[in-house]
Amino acid sequence: MGRLRPFLFVIALAAPSSVLCGETTVHVAPIDDMKAVVASVEPAHQLVARARIGGTVTTLKIKEGDTVAAGAEVAVVADQKLFLQMQSLDQRIRALQAQRDKAKTDFERAQELLRRGVSTKVMFDQAKTALDVAERNLSALQSDRNVIEQQSAEGSVKAPGPGRILTIPVSVGRVVMPGETIATLAEDNYILRLQLPERHARFMRAGDRVEIGERGVNTGAGARTEGRVRIVYPEIQGGRVIADVDVQGLGDYFVGERARVYVTTGKRDAILAPKSAIYRRAGVDFARLVDGAEVVVQTGDAHGEAIEILSGLHDGDVVRTP
Repeated sequence: MGRLRPFLFVIALAAPSSVLCGETTVHVAPIDDMKAVVASVEPAHQLVARARIGGTVTTLKIKEGDTVAAGAEVAVVADQKLFLQMQSLDQRIRALQAQRDKAKTDFERAQELLRRGVSTKVMFDQAKTALDVAERNLSALQSDRNVIEQQSAEGSVKAPGPGRILTIPVSVGRVVMPGETIATLAEDNYILRLQLPERHARFMRAGDRVEIGERGVNTGAGARTEGRVRIVYPEIQGGRVIADVDVQGLGDYFVGERARVYVTTGKRDAILAPKSAIYRRAGVDFARLVDGAEVVVQTGDAHGEAIEILSGLHDGDVVRTP
């Protein structure tokens, strides 16, 4: 009896392993047909800071890559003609102020003489009219000066919204015209812009789910993130459908950087097997059939807890699972 005990102990250890094994029949099932396309990172809106007046760029307060707030001054455009007009108006205003002061003194004297009875009402009215004309001329000239001053203030070029500076097509000392671009900005909100062949246009809808691969176009299989189609543009350009995709965490991408995107272009039939039924040895994927035979399999994309089998298994095969 003492010799039999070790043998019985080995049997007891081996028995649970067979209990943990299960059987699963693989079947052909319809799955989403995912196509890989290359998308580029683009700002949801591209903003443009423009010159409001013509003149010479005297100051640039930004450089490519800077982040600016809405209303921040990015450049200053100065027009020397406005400065000269301002000087001319200042001289004319001072002359009119002197005339107004003299007319005011004459009016006060005529008023006092009329009160004493040594002057006539006609002379008083003439003095009052001269004072009114001088004040109105001075007010009109000051309004002209305010217009020139406002035009000079418009030489300050401000950011139309918050964002990151992409390009600055001008330099200090360059002469610009009204409406000319001083800087382009990428809004803080980024999207992926993808292009699909025209034959896939009918499959794309706003709100559809897409999968985004790793950054860059030369990366292999890796973790994928999820995005949603924001808009499918109604115009086909160059035989391609253009769509925008909302994705979380695109703020650290470069504008124009490319990424591989997987979109659904219909349904197709595929053989699906549980992930737990596939194991790897020496870099090769295997599956074990219920009769104990080990077969080499080629796997595709994962679909939840299942994985697509490209070759090695057939519809109706029974595989072992832990």
